[in-house]
Amino acid sequence: MDRQAIKRFSKYFAIGFSTFLFDLSLLYFFTDVLLINYLVSTGLAFIIAISINYFFSRKFVFSKTLRKVAHGYVAFLLISGVGLFFVVSLMAFFVETLSFNYLLSRILAAAFVGMWNYLMNLYINFRVVGNH
Repeated sequence: MDRQAIKRFSKYFAIGFSTFLFDLSLLYFFTDVLLINYLVSTGLAFIIAISINYFFSRKFVFSKTLRKVAHGYVAFLLISGVGLFFVVSLMAFFVETLSFNYLLSRILAAAFVGMWNYLMNLYINFRVVGNH
């Protein structure tokens, strides 16, 4: 991996980790305070956090993309929609089948889905590999 790729991934990781902590906070709030089902809460928290992630990622990680903001956001949401399917499926499996805590389950699901989102946005949405 070249220096630019490491720098890009480091920025993406920092933004992703920050918005993931926000996602976990929302998940807890929706589930334990508002008493919304954990799977519904997962979806709501994910959509809010991933939207924030998009705008920070676009500005600080993928700033040299030629894609318009609206088009990039739609592509980002489509990619994230697949990620959301994986998150909810993994959450249901970990909680219902393995009896894990829903917050621990969300953390475990994040490892897989975070990498999915990064790679899909890198190569498909923002198409910046080799451009900077």
